[in-house]
Amino acid sequence: MPDRGLKNTSIHRLMEIFLVSLKLGLTSFGGPTAHLGYFHNEYVKKKKWIDETTYGDLVALCQFLPGPASSQVGMGIGMMRAGIFGGILSFLGFTLPSILLLSAFALYIKDKNIVNQGWVSGLKIVAVIIVFQAVMDMAKKLANGKKKGSIAILSAATIFLWSSNGMQLIIITLAGIAGFIFLKEEKDPDQKRFHIPISKRTAMGAFILFLLLLFLPNLALFINNSELELFGKFFRAGSLVFGGGHVVLPLLEKIVVPQGLISKEAFLAGYGAAQAVPGPLFTFSSYLGAVIGGWKQVIWCTLAIFLPAFLLVVSALPFWDYLRHKAGIQGVLLGVNASVVGILLAALYDPLFVNSITSGKNFALGAFLYGLLAIWKLPPWMIVILGAVGGQVLLRN
Repeated sequence: MPDRGLKNTSIHRLMEIFLVSLKLGLTSFGGPTAHLGYFHNEYVKKKKWIDETTYGDLVALCQFLPGPASSQVGMGIGMMRAGIFGGILSFLGFTLPSILLLSAFALYIKDKNIVNQGWVSGLKIVAVIIVFQAVMDMAKKLANGKKKGSIAILSAATIFLWSSNGMQLIIITLAGIAGFIFLKEEKDPDQKRFHIPISKRTAMGAFILFLLLLFLPNLALFINNSELELFGKFFRAGSLVFGGGHVVLPLLEKIVVPQGLISKEAFLAGYGAAQAVPGPLFTFSSYLGAVIGGWKQVIWCTLAIFLPAFLLVVSALPFWDYLRHKAGIQGVLLGVNASVVGILLAALYDPLFVNSITSGKNFALGAFLYGLLAIWKLPPWMIVILGAVGGQVLLRN
């Protein structure tokens, strides 16, 4: 009987992980920066599955790793709750809505222009206010005090001055060094240990598999298998991306357009549609798969692009809790967490604010929605609906 109770508890926990991540996958508009805001509200403030500092540390870790950072944060939280299966279900819940929507767009409505409609503008405004609230909440905890506040501000300023693709990784590295020098004596009294139900042996196996799959495109050339070659190229693209989902687009364009797998016009149309759906931008690979070869290629390309991120999170998490409690590492993490706040602040302005708040009407709708979210405490999913409706009424062309 105890075993049955434990089994039922495990099944309940897995189902809860899937359903919560599915809700986020249906409502998380606005790209990776906005996703971190949605995750913070759901996992830290509402569900209290992890504390503020652990969330900041997990975000910092995923910023270091190549791949879609917001998706990796979701995978990591799922793994903390229920191991490998928790990470898989968290990934499926968060990505499934956008996979289906973008695949449907590719197969059935790809000739329709939905990007410039009013409801899309409303959703962009929702992303702005969600990120703004997340930046304010995280700044109080992770960028308080003169030293951490200065790191956050310098990080934001540096992003604006030098906005190359690799600059985010450089900023995080420099912030970690500054934290080691200036913040290693500061200990977070609220920092808690967390248990990762994944063995170090499993972690090492995942990392070895990651390294082996990096060479898959080279292997496919020798055995003359086009599907294996395509999988390998998408896997390698997902392995080389730092700085968010937008960076993967030129890598994917080089894979599919010159080879004639998809026209440039269809590629750009899919990119536009990807901005209008919830979930990670990496599911643009699902759209490409649908255009290239239907539902079979949807699964093939989506799995390939996300698998590196999953393997790297599995590889890193079992060692992360041990490392982050070392005095020097704590200083590094304090610096990195402060820089993450600065990076989020920079992203709040550009691309979110400058591309979303383009008129007085946009600002008015944003202020109204923020009041509902921050003062009246309406749930984010309701803000998403009201933002879409308000955008369609006020902002349609």
